[in-house]
This record gives sequence, structure tokens and C-alpha cells, in this order.
Amino acid sequence: MALPQIWASLGLQRIFPQQSLLTSLQWVRTLVSYTQTSNDENRLLLKNLKMLGVDVKMARKRQPGVLKKAITNEHGLVSFLQTKGASREVVAGIITRFPRSITRSGEHLEERWQLWRSVFQSDSEIVSILNRSPESFFRSSDNDNLEKNIVFLGSLGLDSKDLHRLLTTAPRTFSNSVELNRQMVDLLQDVCLSLGGTDPSQFAKAIISRNLYILIRSTKRVKSNVEFLQSSLGLKNSDLLVLLQGNGAEILDLSHEILKRNFRMLQEKLDSLGGTKEDANKLLMNYASILFVSPGRLSDKLDCLLKAGITVRQIMEKPKVLDFSLDNLIWRLDELTKVDFDFNQNGIAVLDSSRKRFEAKLEKLHSEV
Repeated sequence: MALPQIWASLGLQRIFPQQSLLTSLQWVRTLVSYTQTSNDENRLLLKNLKMLGVDVKMARKRQPGVLKKAITNEHGLVSFLQTKGASREVVAGIITRFPRSITRSGEHLEERWQLWRSVFQSDSEIVSILNRSPESFFRSSDNDNLEKNIVFLGSLGLDSKDLHRLLTTAPRTFSNSVELNRQMVDLLQDVCLSLGGTDPSQFAKAIISRNLYILIRSTKRVKSNVEFLQSSLGLKNSDLLVLLQGNGAEILDLSHEILKRNFRMLQEKLDSLGGTKEDANKLLMNYASILFVSPGRLSDKLDCLLKAGITVRQIMEKPKVLDFSLDNLIWRLDELTKVDFDFNQNGIAVLDSSRKRFEAKLEKLHSEV
């Protein structure tokens, strides 16, 4: 079709405003293949995106190369997502945050959607996830690999709830080759057997369920962390098995150097407070995620609690109080001081509660003063 004819067609669209937005986009996209010859941004694509309500400036920051493509499928994506219940605003937000979504064909989109529907219960649930995190759906273009990973992970005993969490929280898991994911599973099963475990499949499943990021970490890192914990804690194999598939699963994907540093500093801090190696081990068994806390921040939190009259023993019995920020702890301790709260007599459970429950407890304490 000659260029003047295309312009004439576009002129007809201005004459007939009743035509749909998608029809208009199709005409504009037809022109693109005739005019896009350089490596500059595709001006007509930019016009289409603006018509859709896309934040082009943000899209340019995220994936600038997409805006230079001559052939894209924005109108197909709009049509597809709208049939699944997405509003125009939601579609615009998806394209803004993950522009590469407009490069997927209609066939690809339908195939991928059906694979996701094998995990999720409804279209609206998937639309909600795409609205929050479009990358989880559009990051990979390999549908065959996605299907193989769903089958493989399901064969481990992971249920739809686990797969749901993996897709939304660690979508890169499904971009891995099945062989790469199998290598991590094999490592976890070998660890179980080396420690005298009798159900390596359940062991691997338990760790993946508790640590959704482990499949996107290297086997070298995880193996090094297991060996470090085994040599440093001096636990019996049966106790180490419990730790690894329980609270300890969360720390297996930590940087090895950070794991070693934080563990060493924890031991030194507890030692300075009169604690023992056994105290450190007990704390890790009950609250392994303490190793996520930087040494300086952990020291500040412990000092804050001790200054308020709380003992190391009490902290070890309720270690999740360390989950709260330092500012939150200071505020809570100040509020309890106002009502002369006695930690020795009443314990510290009041600190380990939601803000709503804490404020309700405060109100009750004030009425008793």
C-alpha cells in the first residue's frame, strides 16, 4: 500500500470517530512498517502508547529498546487483557512498568495464560498479579520451559499454593532451565542423605516451600552455607536436619561471606553479654533469620532492650522482638515505661505483637493505672 493511501486511511479515522481505539491503533501500526527505518524511537508507537495512557517517560527508563521496535503488538495485548477483565488503566500500568509486554504475540499470550491458569483459580487473580508485578508474567518468553518447570516442580510435591507463591515472588525460577532447577533439588536431597535423613524428597520440598528464592541461587552458595553451619554450630546431624528444613531454610541463600560475618558478630555480641556458644546455637535454632540483621543494627536493638531492663534470657525466649525496627522498639518501650510496666514480672510478650494488639494492651494498662 502506498504511503499517501495510508495517510488517507488515517484521515478517514478522524472523520469517523465512532471507530474503536483498537481499530485506530491497528491503522497506526500499519504505517509503522513503512516508515520505521532508523534506530530512533518509533514515533508512531509512542503515539499509540500515549493514546493508551501509558507513561512513556517511565517506559523509556525501564526498557528503552522497546520504543525503537518497528513491529509490536500493543493493540493485541490491550484486546487480550481486556477479554480477561483488565481495565484500560490496568493495561496502561502493565505496559508502563514492563514495556516488553507489547512484543508478545497473541498466540504466545494465550498459551502462557493457560499455563498460569493451571496454577491460579481465575482470570481475575492473574490480572491482579500482573497489575502488581507484570514482570512475573512477561519476563520470560519461553512457554515450553515454563510448562516443563511447572510439571517438574509439581512432581516434587509442591502444590498449587507453593507454585502460586513461586510465580509471584520468585518468577525467575521458571526462567531457569529445568536442568538448573534439578541441580539444586539434587543438592538438597544429597544434603539430606548425608545427614542421615530418610526422606530426601520431603526435605527438598520443605526447604523450597520455606525459601522461595533458593532455586535462583547457585548450588555453590547453598552448599557452602550448609557446610559452614554444619562446622560452626557443632549440632548433631538430626538437629541440623531440623534446622535446615525449618527456620534455617531462610538463610541458606544468603551471601556466604555475609552469613559468616553475621554469625561471627552474633557470637561476639552474645559473648560480651555473658552468653555462651550454646546460647547462640539455641537462638539460631529458634530464630535463624537473625542472621539477616546487620551486626550494627542487631547490636543497637539488643542494647536498647537491655537498657530497658530486659534480660538476654528473655530475648532468647522471644527472639522475634528483634524483627521490629529500632525506632519501633524505642517507641514501644517508652509507652510501656509510662505505665510502669515490669518486664521481670510480666515478661516481654507484649513487645512481640502487632501494632493493633500492642495499642489495645496499652489502653488496658492505662485504665489500670
